[in-house]
Amino acid sequence: MWRKIIPREEKFFEMFNTMAANADATVALLVEMMENFDNLSDRASAIKGKEHLGDTQIHDLVRKLNSTFVTPMDREDIHHLASAIDDIIDLADAAANKVILFDIHGKIHGAPELARILKLQTVQICKAMQALPDQRRLLEQCIEIHRLENEGDRVFQEAIGRLFKEETDPIHLIKLKETLEALERATDTCEDVANVLEGIMVKNA
Repeated sequence: MWRKIIPREEKFFEMFNTMAANADATVALLVEMMENFDNLSDRASAIKGKEHLGDTQIHDLVRKLNSTFVTPMDREDIHHLASAIDDIIDLADAAANKVILFDIHGKIHGAPELARILKLQTVQICKAMQALPDQRRLLEQCIEIHRLENEGDRVFQEAIGRLFKEETDPIHLIKLKETLEALERATDTCEDVANVLEGIMVKNA
């Protein structure tokens, strides 16, 4: 009863929208990097800047969470949702950083496709965050995120299979494999966002 009497802090919905928008913008930069494969250091630096912004955003959200008496959702759900969105950004940054760290100069087969799938997922996450206050269309967005994750798995497996067939340098193979794995984990993390959202829907059904 007290939850209905005491006004809830609705700022979290705005913060989720901002975090999702940053994730979407980060992945857009990653798509450009993997498709064009030029100006790699500059592109990786731009992605790193988005990652730093994401760190600031999640720190702000945690501070807000710690100082808020009545929240619009369970505290655990707020924290898990924010962490999952931040993980997407971290993994996008990791993929970009591996290109620089491993001194990869040629396009990676499968990487542009995985990045584009990831971008489609972050678009769905942005739509889900907009619907979160009243949970409109949340299920629709979650289903699409899951479908895209399955598509990402298919692309990843095909790329890894081709890599092991065609790459003769074992060191270079490891470098490419780790970069692809970072991209694939990012698509998995988008599915983590969908799982949290589905849990929220169940609790509020």
